[in-house]
Amino acid sequence: MIFIAEIGMNYNGNFNLCYELIKQAKFSGADIAKFQLGWRDKPGEINQLDSKKVIQLIKWCNQFNIEPMFSIISEDAYKIIKKIKIKRIKIASRSLKYDFNLVKKIVKENKNKDLIISLGMWNKKQLPFKEKNIKYLWCCSKYPTFNEDLKKFPKRFNDKVYFGYSDHTIGIETCLIAISRGAKIIEKHFTLDKSNNTIRDHALSATPDEFRHLVNLGKEINKKIISGI
Repeated sequence: MIFIAEIGMNYNGNFNLCYELIKQAKFSGADIAKFQLGWRDKPGEINQLDSKKVIQLIKWCNQFNIEPMFSIISEDAYKIIKKIKIKRIKIASRSLKYDFNLVKKIVKENKNKDLIISLGMWNKKQLPFKEKNIKYLWCCSKYPTFNEDLKKFPKRFNDKVYFGYSDHTIGIETCLIAISRGAKIIEKHFTLDKSNNTIRDHALSATPDEFRHLVNLGKEINKKIISGI
């Protein structure tokens, strides 16, 4: 099981808050702390991460022994990541929809890296790529996602199609359902304060206590599945 704490823009433009978010993500049992690179990143916007800040985020992740990961959403973002040694790359579903050529380039140039791709905005029957280093996440790109939006939620997760689940629901219950159906990766937004309204993501995020509860329950469910239950 891999648990991804999607910090994204939940630092509210206060870069130094990323330190505490990374620390709490680690203490909450997350394997990966993830940020979004190339989205709302223009001067004066909330997510202005340049190469210097990206390197600092990686240093903080190394300090707390949690893996850093970034969603690549623009060509400039990819240029930053290409210069840095990193284990995995996340590709957001919006990139599949709005910049497919960039995604093709990333896939072509990173055959020796793990690539995680969300399919929330992918509306074709066939998967976009067949490379073995790609793991696809089922996702509904509604913020937040409610029960009525989950009618196509997979009955079964497996290595060939949906390896895991990227969640935008309120609460952790849907993540646990995904784990019970075989999901091996869970990505959940992470916040220190769900009541913060700086951006919409806080409301659908997990607090440290909620994320820790998700990890503990999720691992126990996964153990029972592995044992044959």
